Amino acid sequence: MGASQSGPVYMFQDLAQKTGFSIEQIKNLHNRFMYLTQDEDTLRRKHLENISNLALNPIRRQIIEAFFDKRNMGEKGKGCLQEIGFEEFVTVLSFFRPPKPRTADEDMKNIKKEKLRFLFNMHDTDNDGIITLDEYRRVVEELLSSYETIGAETAKAISDAAMLEVASVTVGQMGPDEFYEGITFEQFMQILKDVEIETKMNIHFWNLDTRTMQCGK
Repeated sequence: MGASQSGPVYMFQDLAQKTGFSIEQIKNLHNRFMYLTQDEDTLRRKHLENISNLALNPIRRQIIEAFFDKRNMGEKGKGCLQEIGFEEFVTVLSFFRPPKPRTADEDMKNIKKEKLRFLFNMHDTDNDGIITLDEYRRVVEELLSSYETIGAETAKAISDAAMLEVASVTVGQMGPDEFYEGITFEQFMQILKDVEIETKMNIHFWNLDTRTMQCGK
């Protein structure tokens, strides 16, 4: 790509500080990025659509769109990008990385909030700050899928109970003249306050498993 050797090294160090990945992990992610893009500098949707393992994921479209959502890049404004560079690619993947051991309680709260915001954005596809009950049910089902011992009937029972929790939190806060539109992010955080989202939210495709990518030592 014509870049000097010091350029990538500096970039990797900077990304490691921003995302919590180790420099070695950043290097591995860069190799996978270049493989995905066929040595191009930018990643487009078609590159992710070619990943066979991801094709089996029931929320494949939401995962792909998350990589191009400006809200996940720390940018102001709404909308999606048509293509992203390596820095944006790693930034999105960092949302799926589990926190390092012995993380301070306050830091853990911030990590959980960031992950919940990312998850909320993934389902708030029209950027109106609200997700519907159907979208929330999918969120619950995704979280349950991380528990290999939970069967289909148990998962359904938990999902149904979650809908009742939504009703008690959202409808119970409404005034007599208010019309129910959906779940806000504040309500979303309250409903999922007891879920260990910081350890349950991960992504596994194309031999890339973020569950093993804790902070570098």
